[in-house]
Amino acid sequence: MTGKVLLVDDDAMVREALAQTIELGGREPVTAASYIEAKDHIRADFPGVVLSDIRMPGRDGFALLELARKVDPDLPVILLTGEGDIPMAVRGMKGGAYAFLEKPCEPGDLMAVLERALQQRAVVLENRRQARRCESGDAAARLLHGNSALAEKLRQRVRLAARSQAEVLICGEPGSGTSKVADAIHQLSGDATRPFVKLAAAGLDRAGLAEGLSAARGGTLFLDEVAALAPEVQFALLDHLDRPAGTRLIAGTCRRLEQEAEAGRFNADLFYRLDILRIRIPALRERPEDIPVLFRHYVALACEQAGLEAPEITPEYTASLMARDWPGNARALMNTAMRFAMGLESERAPDESLGLAERLARVERSLLIEALEKHQGHASRAAAALKLPRKTFYDKLARHRLRPEDFRR
Repeated sequence: MTGKVLLVDDDAMVREALAQTIELGGREPVTAASYIEAKDHIRADFPGVVLSDIRMPGRDGFALLELARKVDPDLPVILLTGEGDIPMAVRGMKGGAYAFLEKPCEPGDLMAVLERALQQRAVVLENRRQARRCESGDAAARLLHGNSALAEKLRQRVRLAARSQAEVLICGEPGSGTSKVADAIHQLSGDATRPFVKLAAAGLDRAGLAEGLSAARGGTLFLDEVAALAPEVQFALLDHLDRPAGTRLIAGTCRRLEQEAEAGRFNADLFYRLDILRIRIPALRERPEDIPVLFRHYVALACEQAGLEAPEITPEYTASLMARDWPGNARALMNTAMRFAMGLESERAPDESLGLAERLARVERSLLIEALEKHQGHASRAAAALKLPRKTFYDKLARHRLRPEDFRR
């Protein structure tokens, strides 16, 4: 979680007051009384920002700023002083400080600056994680984002499927990313330079299927929304599967294919041939804790493509995103992120059809999941982090049908 504030001040009373303000603002203070105590926390992977007094015995706030700039130029450092003047502020900003505030600082003003800095830090760290995934060559991690237990289980299923050459059936709601899952399986299956052909099943005729199979020879053919195949094309595909051809078939669908087969709308033999390895993509509403990560990623991509500066994503707006039902899943979230990056998305109510109780319940569920994720299913630690009595915590888990063991790794 990117939400820590390294608070450095030699005055114990000031340090305690600032720490309380940060805690009340929903962030986690990490306190230090000097440069020496603070320096070990200055790391390139520090999941937060630095808030430091300038005037301290020994090495001062400017020295801490210099250290932070050397360790990680993208680590925001906010400087505080009770004796602020223009030359000091200029020196701080020239040195790369994120902001310069004068004590005493209004709690609201302080938290506003911290939130902006924390948001910037979150984007930087997420971009770095994505870059590491790219460098690692793991297509499952690179293409399938999210930090939830469900997202990790999806990546594990993709990796397992990639070890086999059997047919794969990918099931997911519209916009959930069946094509990305198919692409990840293909890339992890061996030589990613082999052909990967995508065909939309709707409107596909036998000639189109034959062309697609020919183009994908030796590689992978992905049939998107396989339930839409015409009956005669279903027979042609079944005939192809009966003859080893060295081409792997992956099919995606947002329909319940077994029900389609039972109703006679889909060839039952073809269904059983496709349903060897089944991968289900969880809907966004099932893993709301992934929404902030995905949204930041999509906003960063949109800003990079359009040459725009990433706008601030407030905690209130993030909460509204997590409260939405997202029937369009990742595709709808991506579209919202693009509009947000271009300043076209207002911070409106998440869903006018939902009552306040349901919206709050969704946010509560997401916070419970986030705590269980962070503490890897350790219920006592998660309850303590949320400042809830054990009984209240377990009552809430039961109400939201959550089990701590599902989050253990």
